[in-house]
Amino acid sequence: MSFAVKFTLGARKDLRGIHEYIARNDSPARADAVARKIIEEALSLAALPTRGAHPAELLAVGRRDYRQIFFKPYRILYTLRGSAIYIAVIADGRRDMQSLLLRRLTSE
Repeated sequence: MSFAVKFTLGARKDLRGIHEYIARNDSPARADAVARKIIEEALSLAALPTRGAHPAELLAVGRRDYRQIFFKPYRILYTLRGSAIYIAVIADGRRDMQSLLLRRLTSE
């Protein structure tokens, strides 16, 4: 069974922000390449959505409804609902992920 991969508004904003930062601080070509690889990695979940681990920051607060995969240093967090995968957060793993995830994902 193949799953549909959908990007939430928040994930789209995250990806745009990453792209803009890399384009500004490195090059537009590098920004395009990184964004493309992040999208490819996210779309690869369609074949095996449960392969990602549960983020430790969310497990610490009892949340097991999100998983993550990596395109280092980026973390791609997602949830599975029925036959769809929702990409919820795309963030640089060097950030304060505890605060980011608690703010973005536990207010649902």
